[in-house]
Amino acid sequence: MKISSVDWIIIIFIMTITVIVGIYSSRKASKDTNQFFLSGKKMPWWLLGISMVATTFSTDTPNLVTDIVRNNGVSGNWVWWAFMITGFLTVFVYARLWRRTGINSDNEFYDIRYSGKAAKFLKSFRAVYLGLIFNVLAMSGISLAAIKIGEIIFNLQPVETILYAGIITVVFSTLGGFRGVVLTDFFLFFIAMSGSIMASIFIVNIPEIGGVVELFNHKNVKDKISFLPNFSNRQDLIILFIIPLSVQWWSSWYPGAEPGGGGYIAQRMLASKNEKDAVYATLFFNIMHYAIRPWPWILIALCSLIIFPDLNSISDKFPTLSENKLGHDVAYSAMLTFLPPGLIGIVVASLISAYISTISTHLNWGALYLVNDILKPIVISEKKLVRYARFITIFLFAISSLIALSLTNALQLFNFILMFGAGTGLIFILRWFWFRINAWSEISAMFFSGLISIILSMQSISSYFFGDFGILQEYMRYPIVVFTTTIFWLLITFVTEPEEQKVINSFKKRIGSGIKGFEFKKYLISSIPNILLSVCLVLSILVFIGSLLKSAIFLSFFSFVLMCMLGYFLKLKINMTS
Repeated sequence: MKISSVDWIIIIFIMTITVIVGIYSSRKASKDTNQFFLSGKKMPWWLLGISMVATTFSTDTPNLVTDIVRNNGVSGNWVWWAFMITGFLTVFVYARLWRRTGINSDNEFYDIRYSGKAAKFLKSFRAVYLGLIFNVLAMSGISLAAIKIGEIIFNLQPVETILYAGIITVVFSTLGGFRGVVLTDFFLFFIAMSGSIMASIFIVNIPEIGGVVELFNHKNVKDKISFLPNFSNRQDLIILFIIPLSVQWWSSWYPGAEPGGGGYIAQRMLASKNEKDAVYATLFFNIMHYAIRPWPWILIALCSLIIFPDLNSISDKFPTLSENKLGHDVAYSAMLTFLPPGLIGIVVASLISAYISTISTHLNWGALYLVNDILKPIVISEKKLVRYARFITIFLFAISSLIALSLTNALQLFNFILMFGAGTGLIFILRWFWFRINAWSEISAMFFSGLISIILSMQSISSYFFGDFGILQEYMRYPIVVFTTTIFWLLITFVTEPEEQKVINSFKKRIGSGIKGFEFKKYLISSIPNILLSVCLVLSILVFIGSLLKSAIFLSFFSFVLMCMLGYFLKLKINMTS
């Protein structure tokens, strides 16, 4: 595909602003690690909320949604929509608690919750487990999407894409730290959202599609537009709906949807000005993330089923596309080639922006773990720690890029990460309130979830237990990992010594924030109505937008009224809680 000079001007202009923000932010970021990683804990809710949305708006997200829709239809998105329950649990239960801790990273949680050698080992182990292993895997998926965009739109080789995209991202991340990431997220959010919305409007109305009505009535699409899975198809119902809603949302650790909060979401809550800003930031993020942002990608994915009904049609259209990069997720990039000059520049710039935003956050977050929890105990100089942080940033990007070059599609990595963290989620929810949990509980949960998922992925074992010739259905793989891991960490919990009472009392006092009469049980119960209202609000917004697109007037009117009512009551309830 040939990029016009107008498109290049738009792309270069947006990238220039990104670099300027990074250089501007570097002055404060270089002062100390608190400024580099948390920007002095003075960020307002709206800036942090937008940053959360922009961070999770990565180049691989449209590809993942496209992959899901082409294979399982709109209802296939329940595999990640189910995480909205986790998200609102974080908003109304854990956001305030995270901010009260006063720590600099979610890994410092172990300094105040546990004690002894086990706690020190857990902290270092998790810094490597999440900051290096999980973080690198997540970044490799993002870079994989960038590689596919580079091949389809710029005719670049995978290595060329990594080099060009990486230089600006790494320079920006090493210069600006967390402040640069958040400030750029604010700018890139509007570019990315406007780009995806304009792209979906244009593509839906190209002659080959003929508008929304023709799209939904097309034979390739009409069986893919249902909001709920086919209840008569037992396997789809279990995989796409029952397991995500009954098991997955509380049991699996996934970047951006961590049970109890964590990762870069926790980093932004910790950087907020106060508890109220932490709550509002995560509330804004979850509504945007689950209810509004996916629709442009869903529409483009449905359009791709008409233009590219199978992988052969994509391969025929783009013969230079690497064979090991051909998957349903690449259909999103393929559809962008139909955009006119000017608009393609905005959309490509939005994807580049999304890439920079997400990768820079992962780099900053990974460096935060490794510097704060591995190097800080042995390096005294703050200036040296900042230099080490910048070196680690480059190292993390290099490793993730090498993995990205060997991957095939986004869904492949999504399922792997989901399985690898299966069974750990419950412990991250309960550790704040059930004080029988100790450091060995978490160590065993992370160890056994990874071990069991790897064992069940081995060809000989997998073929014996799962699939057409196995003793169990394929959909039983995930629940088995979850419940086996849970049994192991519960056993370890009860055979090891409980945490010291003085440590528990200190922790309770800290997250109680000195509030007289603060009771955890009442706090949890009072949060339930807010969580339920928020989940219903997101569902009503999803139904409203979907029914509006399908011209279902009565349903759209009903869902709009319901949406307004839920929003009103949620606001009242939040004010009462505050």
